[in-house]
This record gives sequence, C-alpha cells and structure tokens, in this order.
Amino acid sequence: MATIFTIGYEQATQPSLVEALQHAKVDMLADIRYLPLSRRPGFSKSSLKAAVEEAGIDYRHFRHLGTPADGRAAARRGDHASLARIYSGQLELPEAMAQMGELRALAADHRVAMLCYERNAAECHRALLYDVLFPDFERTDLLPKQ
Repeated sequence: MATIFTIGYEQATQPSLVEALQHAKVDMLADIRYLPLSRRPGFSKSSLKAAVEEAGIDYRHFRHLGTPADGRAAARRGDHASLARIYSGQLELPEAMAQMGELRALAADHRVAMLCYERNAAECHRALLYDVLFPDFERTDLLPKQ
C-alpha cells in the first residue's frame, strides 16, 4: 500500500521539520497552504523551499488545495464542521480538481508529505484532503521535534 505523509509546522523549527522529512525519506513536500506565508521564521514559501531543496527534497505549492479565508477562520475558532463544509466547497472548484489530479499523480511516484500549519493533522484540512484524495493510501502524520 502506498503512503502519503502529512506534516504541520506548528511549534516546529525549520531544521526540525526538514529532519522529520528526511527521516521519513520524503522526496517531495506539497505545500497545501492557500497563502504560503508565515509569521514563524523559515516557513514562508521562499525560505522553506530553499531549505527543503537544499536537503534534496522537491517543493511544490498547491494553492488551490489550501483553505480559503473563511475556512481558516473556522479552524482558528475550532469549528471543524464549518471548516469541513467550506473546504469541501473549495475542492469542487476546477482549479482545485486539477491540482488534486496533479498531487495524486505525484504521490503515485514519490514519497509526498502534505504541509500546513496545524501540528495535529486531525484538526487540519490535510486530513480532509487525505480522506477525499487518498483513501487507498496509508496516512502517516509526521511530528517534527518541538
């Protein structure tokens, strides 16, 4: 059975995240944040991309697989039902459907980790995307050292 990895950078440092990816032998990081920006040092797109690529891991940003603003607000409130409803609508958009096909194809040939902020994948849209896109894959949630 193929494996898809997930990873969140909440409470992590950039080096600990890269180390967790390397330990799992991930060769592609799929950034599924709508906006690949972060107040946490090292986790905005260009810095993160440079760090993982230096470690021999490809980086791809999948904007349309991210959560729109109202979904992110629901997640911050802990309103998982609203997050799920909003994100389900996001995945019906043609751009998201195209990126889902691209990510699925990449995961067939690579060890892919889907990245977002939340440490606990169960509280993140990573788990929702997994349920829709990878039901036939084993999911392994990576937890970088804090």
